[in-house]
Amino acid sequence: MEDVLIIGAGLSGAVIARSLAEKGMRVSILEKRNHIAGNMYDYYDDHGFLVQKYGPHTFHTKEKALFDYMCQFEEWQEYKLTCGAVWDGKYTPTPFNFTTIDTFYPNEKAAELKLHLQQAFPGRETATVVEVLGNEDPLVREYAEFLFRNDYAPYTAKQWGISPRDIDPSVLKRVPLRFSYAEGYFDDPYQVMPVHSFTHFFENLLQHSNIEVQLEVDALKHLKVENNQLYWDEVPFTGTVIYTGPIDELFQFKYGRLPYRSLRFEWKYSTKDSIQNAPVVAYPQEKGYTRITEYKKIPVQNKKGSSYAVEYPLPYQDGQEMEPYYPVLTEDSQQQYGRYQELAAKIPNLFCCGRLGDFKYYNMDQALARALSVVREILT
Repeated sequence: MEDVLIIGAGLSGAVIARSLAEKGMRVSILEKRNHIAGNMYDYYDDHGFLVQKYGPHTFHTKEKALFDYMCQFEEWQEYKLTCGAVWDGKYTPTPFNFTTIDTFYPNEKAAELKLHLQQAFPGRETATVVEVLGNEDPLVREYAEFLFRNDYAPYTAKQWGISPRDIDPSVLKRVPLRFSYAEGYFDDPYQVMPVHSFTHFFENLLQHSNIEVQLEVDALKHLKVENNQLYWDEVPFTGTVIYTGPIDELFQFKYGRLPYRSLRFEWKYSTKDSIQNAPVVAYPQEKGYTRITEYKKIPVQNKKGSSYAVEYPLPYQDGQEMEPYYPVLTEDSQQQYGRYQELAAKIPNLFCCGRLGDFKYYNMDQALARALSVVREILT
């Protein structure tokens, strides 16, 4: 057995593997799927388009150090993601901006509303929908309620399978409102896509003589926890274990199953060169599906036709042919996770991390930062 055992070949596991391998440790990665790169895995489809199997990813960050890290293993090109939403047959950019107001309000009321927003949030370029909903100006609050009723509430109900009232506010705060005509989903100074592919980035990241990767291995058929001790095939394991899978599964659901959402993708091809106004568009009013990603536009690929995926969210059920994509963050679920975290903390050679191991809704740069912090923890 190697010095270090890593469960999962996604971003968290792969970054930790590379960092420890460079320190001279022998690392074995066990991946349940038949490929590396986790949810960032991409490939060329039958029509020649580079598509992402598990939904759209772009790399964006405010931190130069994190961008520099990524640059060690792939070339990157600037890519500013644009997104939108469609309801009542009308398209608007997201995050919602002054174009949204012009689209859904008559001219006179639109001008009045834009003025009120700038007065309510002086000097601010953005605010969360939670802040705008709580504003004392009735016109400002009415606008937030309009957006909440037509987009945030129906989209959240479909995406998370629960009432927006029960979801952690951090989820609603992820997409702010803009007080200008500016477009673009992120404001980070570093917004990029790989020149080759995300999978190519992972191939370079894992290319080290001290790293061994085994695919299609379900580690939890071998790894067990008993009496605050890790066992591999019934034998005590004293090496370091980094676990990036669902933390409740590692502890055999001792405190019940943590809630995750999964996705089902319908893959489609059109002979049209464009099927929607932006690469990623939400459809809050449509039955069943939440959004469509047009992969021809992420990154831009100059080919005839277009490949796209329609996303249908559904509750994750262990043992079914589905992946646990998103932790459902509520007050109850986070208390439940805290009990699992206490169990993990009692095992000195176990480190849990990643979206599933930490039960957090990480962006890519946040997952990278967390993985690098785990490396520092292991090495101290």
